[in-house]
Amino acid sequence: QVQLVESGGGSVQSGGSLRLSCVASGTTDATYSMGWFRQAPGKEREGVAIIYTRGANRYSDSVKGRFTISQDNFKKTVYLEMNNLKPEDTAMYYCAFRSGFWLQFEPSVYNSWGQGTQVTVSS
Repeated sequence: QVQLVESGGGSVQSGGSLRLSCVASGTTDATYSMGWFRQAPGKEREGVAIIYTRGANRYSDSVKGRFTISQDNFKKTVYLEMNNLKPEDTAMYYCAFRSGFWLQFEPSVYNSWGQGTQVTVSS
C-alpha cells in the first residue's frame, strides 16, 4: 500500500510563492507517475501537474508558466513550485500516485492519494 505525505501548504498573498512536497513510501516500483490535484469548495477535483519518473510531465492550462513540477526519484518525492499565485489557486492540494506511465488528469486513474495540504491565496 503506497502512502503519500504532503507538506508545504499555507497562506500567501496574491503574487506570492509556495512549494509543495509529497513523499511516497511503501512502493518498490521503479517507474511511476506522481502529481498534484486540487479541489476548491464546491468544485470537482482537478489535475494541476503530473510527472513520470522518466521525466515526461503535464500541466493544466491554468497553471502553465507559473507552476513547476519536479522530482527526486531517489527520495520518491515530487515537488510543486508555485509562483505568482492567484486567489483562484486557493484549494486543497492532493498528491496522487500510480505505478507506470500515466499523465491523465482524471482522478480515477490514480489509486493512491495523500491527505491534502491547504493553499490559500488572498487578494
